Amino acid sequence: MALLDPPTRRLPDRLGLDGDGSVQVQMDPNDRIGTAKVFAVYGKGGIGKSTTSSNLSAAFSLLGKRVLQIGCDPKHDSTFTLTKKLMPTVIDVLETVNFHAEELRPEDYMFEGYNGVMCVEAGGPPAGTGCGGYVVGQTVKLLKQHHLLEETDVVLFDVLGDVVCGGFAAPLQHAERAVVVAANDFDSIFAMNRIVAAIAAKSKNYDVRMAGVIANRSAATDEIDRFNEATGLKRLAHFPDLDAIRRSRLKKCTLFEMDSTPEVDAACLEYKRLAAQLWAGCEPLDAKPMKDRDIFEFLGFE
Repeated sequence: MALLDPPTRRLPDRLGLDGDGSVQVQMDPNDRIGTAKVFAVYGKGGIGKSTTSSNLSAAFSLLGKRVLQIGCDPKHDSTFTLTKKLMPTVIDVLETVNFHAEELRPEDYMFEGYNGVMCVEAGGPPAGTGCGGYVVGQTVKLLKQHHLLEETDVVLFDVLGDVVCGGFAAPLQHAERAVVVAANDFDSIFAMNRIVAAIAAKSKNYDVRMAGVIANRSAATDEIDRFNEATGLKRLAHFPDLDAIRRSRLKKCTLFEMDSTPEVDAACLEYKRLAAQLWAGCEPLDAKPMKDRDIFEFLGFE
């Protein structure tokens, strides 16, 4: 089968099955990832998803797990702190062989990063020309064709920005649990609410469930905790706005490679604790997102 065969589309079996009015790309059952634990990391653009994902992948690897991180953003910067440079995307390398997937080798698009973490950047179509979710699906298909998922313990999808269409939500078709990265502010909590709604819609047809919230770049978590209590979410971890995390991005390395300080050591320990918690299994959360008007009123600051 050609790598870029047209996706199958289908209408919901009944109104509202996948979200009111939606028409979504149906995943081929043969493209399920397999036995690995699969996590999808979401959150508002610029909130630190890639930093969180890469450090979480590093933490999983330090717990002895075989890890694959898949970046799902056209700017393909999800894994550069693991690999120390921007890697070519699946779409880039397919273009070099005129989209004949059979001519590719695994080393053409998958690269080893810190502590053995395997890194893939899915990339995306040129702006305004295609669906990012389709690229994610074809990346998984390519990984399966090359038998790269058979000996993987953890697969982590790092997904771009807000969920505004089925394409952004495509990793949820593969994931067992989804986590949202959010700061203690209006914009990221507002975006989190929309993401929770997308996860709830996908959970009607797929196995994915909400695991919880990672508080990031925040000294306090009071607004996140208040929102969690109102919607049925819970906080999984908290990472304050540390300058060492910012500097690790500039140094193109994970937090685990930074010089030891009490703050760095505490953050690394929190990442390891989070990885162990996710590996052990998180109870699925039946979160109830708010309507836009309701969350606007709920998050109003006096």
